[in-house]
Amino acid sequence: MRKLLPLLLLFAVACKQQDFNADLLVKNAVVYTVDSSFTMADAFVVRKGMIVAVGKDDSLEKIYKAHSVIDAEGKAVYPGFMDDHSHFYGYGMSLQEVELVNTKSWNEVADSVMMFSKRNPDGWVIGRGWDQNKWQVKKFPDKAKLDSMFPVRPVLLTRIDGHAAIANQAALNLAGVKPGQTITGGEIETIKGKLTGILVDNAVGIVTRKIPEPTDQIIQTALADAQQKCFAAGLTTVSDCGLPYTMINTIEDLQHKGVLKMRLYVMLSDRPDNYEYLFKRGVFKTPRLDVRSFKMYADGALGSRGACLLQPYSDNKKEQKDWKGFLLSSQKHFEEVAQKVADKGFQLCTHAIGDSANRVILKIYASVLKGKNDRRWRIEHAQVLSPEDIHYFGDYNIIPSVQPTHATSDMRWAGTRLGPQRLKTAYAYKQLLEQNGWIPLGTDFPVENISPIYTFYAATERKDLKGYPEGGFQPENALSRKQALQGMTIWAAKANFEEKEKGSIEPGKYADFVILNKDIMKIKGSELPGVKVLYTYINGEKVYGKN
Repeated sequence: MRKLLPLLLLFAVACKQQDFNADLLVKNAVVYTVDSSFTMADAFVVRKGMIVAVGKDDSLEKIYKAHSVIDAEGKAVYPGFMDDHSHFYGYGMSLQEVELVNTKSWNEVADSVMMFSKRNPDGWVIGRGWDQNKWQVKKFPDKAKLDSMFPVRPVLLTRIDGHAAIANQAALNLAGVKPGQTITGGEIETIKGKLTGILVDNAVGIVTRKIPEPTDQIIQTALADAQQKCFAAGLTTVSDCGLPYTMINTIEDLQHKGVLKMRLYVMLSDRPDNYEYLFKRGVFKTPRLDVRSFKMYADGALGSRGACLLQPYSDNKKEQKDWKGFLLSSQKHFEEVAQKVADKGFQLCTHAIGDSANRVILKIYASVLKGKNDRRWRIEHAQVLSPEDIHYFGDYNIIPSVQPTHATSDMRWAGTRLGPQRLKTAYAYKQLLEQNGWIPLGTDFPVENISPIYTFYAATERKDLKGYPEGGFQPENALSRKQALQGMTIWAAKANFEEKEKGSIEPGKYADFVILNKDIMKIKGSELPGVKVLYTYINGEKVYGKN
């Protein structure tokens, strides 16, 4: 009998273990699977971080006994939202700096900087988010006020789009910037022989290179803060567009330690050391980190007049009546990068805003891709296009990676910059969708608000958060709700070569999902901005929501 006791105990334990064949059951839900048939379901089952079954409540409950059960109480459940164009690390760093988004004047910017400097008395004063297009006086500021406030301490304040900045004289002195100095792909603004402090595109880098590197602790804090904001917004994967290779080991280490749970698709920036690193290492892929692409910048931004246009800006000053913006590098550079990236088998993603920049890059892509393909090369933003060039996207399977909130942020002044004719094929998301039958969506945060709900709203309603304009901005280019949801889930995954592992709720994929308080597929358009994220899950683990 004594010999039988251990055997009986083992048998009892085995039977107890067999009672549970799943980790999590989500039931009583309205599940948008976003699979190839856009199937609806009531429930799904998770085991070891993966979805193992999707279907009806009663059927799944008969087959699976889960350690945990979520009764969604009829709430809508979606695949974890993905942001296919963001600056995750940059956003995290901006959370450590002066917040200047939505400032209404240059005086308000200066007041915010002064308050920040008192709380943080050492080192550079760094800020981001000002936008002169939202001020009553819609012109670039001058550094005089900053000079009087900070005669010794260096200050650098970056515009909302990241393509222009203003520096005080102390910062300009450290960088050795002189009146009349020129730089390829940038502008150092000088008026009547004096520096205004305004730097555009490549000129910004002259000053940023003098800012001391952040400590490891600051970097970790920045990444952790950005992650928490993303989880609260329902984001489970983000594409970080343009990092140095030195960040890869940092991210991987924090993910390995469990500090960083966000899934990241990383594009390395256009630098020789980044090419050398990834060409030597090859595609780097873990369940939470994917590095297989490079990011070039063709031009700047429309808001700072750095976007490269085929014809002059419609609102130029008299002394700049022929101003068309500029390319940030030579065409030869873009051609050489495209060829070597193609030869090595990596993905190439290029920022292009103006119609001239888009034309240059599209033609270079076409010459390298040579017809239909599955390389999934991308144009980031594809914001202003000549009607004659849109066909390149379909002819060469080039992916337009767009950010719907750019349209609703820019719409009040974009027509002034471009004129009515060019505006017709700007922010033309429906036309771009028709080229390949799919289109990934993002926000470009911190340039825009991090919320994927706002992305969905802007894509479908083409309105700002105040409901303007009444009929929507160029509503002929609005996406349907189904298309918008696909754009921030399965199509975003496809743009990253990840559609077999995420982007939909179906067996064999990661259990990344989000539960909202309202069903964005059914409520009135005017209600969309008020929708809240209740819970966010990654790998079946709750990373945001009430306990």
